[in-house]
Formats: sequence, C-alpha cells, structure tokens
Amino acid sequence: MRRHFVRRVGLFLLLFFGLMFVVNALAWALISGMFDGERDGGFGPAVVILSFGLLLVFFAIGRAVRRMAAPVGDVMEAADRVAAGDYSTRLQERGPREMRRLARSFNAMAQRLQASEEQRHNLLADVTHELRTPLSVIQGNLEGLLDGIYPPDRAHVEPVLEETRVMSRLLEDLQTLSTAEAGVLRLHRESLDPAELVGDAVAAFRSAAAAGGIALEGRVPPGLPSVEADPVRIGQVLANLLHNAMHHTPAGGSVVVAAHRAENGGVAFTVTDTGAGIPPEDLPHVFDRFVKASDSGGAGLGLAIAKSLVEAHGGAITAESEPGRGTTMRFVLPATG
Repeated sequence: MRRHFVRRVGLFLLLFFGLMFVVNALAWALISGMFDGERDGGFGPAVVILSFGLLLVFFAIGRAVRRMAAPVGDVMEAADRVAAGDYSTRLQERGPREMRRLARSFNAMAQRLQASEEQRHNLLADVTHELRTPLSVIQGNLEGLLDGIYPPDRAHVEPVLEETRVMSRLLEDLQTLSTAEAGVLRLHRESLDPAELVGDAVAAFRSAAAAGGIALEGRVPPGLPSVEADPVRIGQVLANLLHNAMHHTPAGGSVVVAAHRAENGGVAFTVTDTGAGIPPEDLPHVFDRFVKASDSGGAGLGLAIAKSLVEAHGGAITAESEPGRGTTMRFVLPATG
C-alpha cells in the first residue's frame, strides 16, 4: 500500500509540475497573442482556444488536489476524534484506491478500539460484582470478631479463609485469561499422546464422579497422532470442561471424555454429558467472560479460559447442546504429524 501511495504521489507531483509548465506556456502564448492582436487589430481565434485550454488546466489541477486533499483531511479529523476518546468514529471510503484502503484500515482499527474499550468496561463491572460478595463476607465476619459478636473459633474464621481462596482463584483465573488473550502466555510444549491426556483427566475426576453417582468414561481409538501442546494448560482445559460437565450432570447420568481424528488432520477432544443442556439463546455466549448458569458456584471464567488456552495452541473450541439431552464440548489441536 505504501509503495502504491508513494507512486501515486509521485505521479501527482509530476502531473502538477507538467501542468504548471503547460500553464506557463499557455500564459505566454496568451500574452503574445494579445500583443499580436493589438498589432493586427484583433485577438484571433488562437488566443480564445488557448484561454479555454488554460481554464481546463486550472480545473484539472483543482480537481486532482481536491480528490487527494479531502480524504486526507477526513483522516486527520477522524484521528483527532479517536484521540479524544470517540471510538465510534468511522470514515467514508472515497478518493483514490489507496485512500479508500486507508479508510477501511482506519475503520477496522477504530472498531477494535471500541470493542476493547467496551470489554474493559464490562470486565471492570464484572470483576467488581464478583469481588463484592467475598469482600462482604470477609468484612462482616471480621467486624463481628472485633466487636465480640462472634467468638474467634474455627466456625467463624473458616468462612473468612474460604472467601480469600475464592478471591485468589478469581484473580488467578483473570491473570491466566488476560495473558492468554494478549498472546503473551508462555507455553511449554511437548509431544503428547492424546490417550494419556484423556486418561489423566478421567483419573483426576473418577472419585468425584463415583461420589456423585455419575458414570465417567474415557474413549480413545488406537493410532491417533501426537499433539504438540503444554500438558499443564491442556490438562487445565480438560479439567474445566469436565468440572462443568460433572456439575450439570445429575446422579445416574454419564460423562464421556473422548479423542478422535479431526477432519482437518488434527486431534479432536470431546467432553459429552447427559445433563440438562444449554438453552439455545445462551449457547452462543458460553465462552464469554462471567457467563454462567444460575446454579453455578463459580465466577463464570472456566470456559472463557478454556477457549483462550485452546486458541493459544492454535486450536479451536465449540459447544453443541440440546436442552434435556446434554452438552458436548469439542476442541481441536493440531497434530504433530
């Protein structure tokens, strides 16, 4: 784009100086014609033609300058508005091809800035909301202890400690989410066997599944290729998906963790439950921050973290659900071979 713009500016300058040369020639011819006309007793048709040509030259120069200067002025004015905090500013695409492309790029930049600003406001509001409850519990219990209303025993100190753990988990999740979304999360990649990833995830939740009366199963066909991934982070993804599946699956239900070859040659991991499912209107937002079911006890960051971690590995994650028939969470990671 820069080369095209520089070339266009060069051609414009060449045209400008060429037209200026023509203007000077026409002006000299007009002046000479006037003197010749005075000697001959008239101006003659040549002078009239040259005068008309001179007007056309000035018109062409003015139009060219206006076509180049107007879009540049629009960009300067829009940039001032964005710098002042008006991220809703958009440019009209007009002028030469390079200027139209510049306008499209400016509009895309302004749109991203507007989306980032909205996310920042929403995140601040959500974090404030999530921290308000544990802080209220901590403040109330500590004030009761200091005023002598509560005895300083385990029953009254334990809730304070638990709420600090809630706040610590929330802040840790936010840090993981922000670093992953910013693209600065450090991944310690290894060649991993999908069967081992599924087996470790199932083993970690087997006792909780047995206590809840849920059948937990892992299914991995032989011959799957390895994936190049961070075992801790992918284990965190599977743990988040399994925790959600177990939470929404009633006693007598089942949860299946599986891996299979994906259509694009990668390896797809799925976590399928037989729970109540997700309402259709909520399904597009399950990976958003702080989105959670009414009976969920978490902060609503688990699926958002899973999405960011999968995308940090170059993969993609999706959700499929039918109310009353369960949910399937699926993510795909690139294979090593």
